[in-house]
Amino acid sequence: MSLDFHASQSVFSDPGELAGLYADLPRDAAQLARIVRDLLIHRVEGELFGHTHPTDRLHNDAETRYIDDILRILVERNDAPLSRRREVGDRFVGTCRDFALLHCSFLRHFGIPARIRSGFADYFTSNGFHHDHVVTEYWDEQRGWLFADAQLADPSITADWNADFDPMDVPRDRFLVAGRAWRDIREGGADPTTFGLHPPEEGPFWGERFVAGNIRLDLAALNKVETLLWDVWGEDEGRPGEPLPEPSRGFYDRVAPVTCGEVSLEAARKLFAEDDVLRTPQTVTCYAPFNGPSRVTLR
Repeated sequence: MSLDFHASQSVFSDPGELAGLYADLPRDAAQLARIVRDLLIHRVEGELFGHTHPTDRLHNDAETRYIDDILRILVERNDAPLSRRREVGDRFVGTCRDFALLHCSFLRHFGIPARIRSGFADYFTSNGFHHDHVVTEYWDEQRGWLFADAQLADPSITADWNADFDPMDVPRDRFLVAGRAWRDIREGGADPTTFGLHPPEEGPFWGERFVAGNIRLDLAALNKVETLLWDVWGEDEGRPGEPLPEPSRGFYDRVAPVTCGEVSLEAARKLFAEDDVLRTPQTVTCYAPFNGPSRVTLR
């Protein structure tokens, strides 16, 4: 059931009427990851490429929730086949979520089970900090579920990162899904200040409250609801950086095991369907980094 469920497109990953653009794509998961890498550029990668993002693209591209809309932007900038590498100025300016979701969309197009996973990676720095990150998890017939990071698919631009592994098989101790990060903090004594969007000295987006938000995002993604990373719902009324109240800690102690380890799709779907805090509502609050908060009704 899990494989069939994740082998089909979601509302977010479906190319819709632009599915014809996938006609020339290879079926190989690694080749697809490299194509994604050559179509997109991360918001923070301008300096890495010696490029300055136009302000409108920096502010607006990554607010695009759905793959069909991302494809429209790509085609408007360059209507070459998707398999053809884009110059930096023609790329979609996104985030890790967009890399993972486009890779996921490509894989699902070929009936390969895939899902995006929200958590924390330790390979963007060497100081032990676990950065907020999203990867693709895909099914390999020989090895089972593997993590793939399309952002690492071009070795020429990731040589300075601390990523000495196959980007199509990211070790599970280098990328921690949110539930695993929560359990490491609560049960394993991990320092909560080392998990977040940035270290504490750079702002408030770190620690238990941030990890809990990622658990909600990850559970939603397991249910094929692949929202933006700053879409918020449920139990998130406190200010960023404030500690969670003790009842909330107990709540996520119960939720975290469902989303890590050998995930039971049945358990993840049941939890998502039955809990009002965890289930993504039709309308969410979007805390867009550049454009400010707004209420957004999802498709």
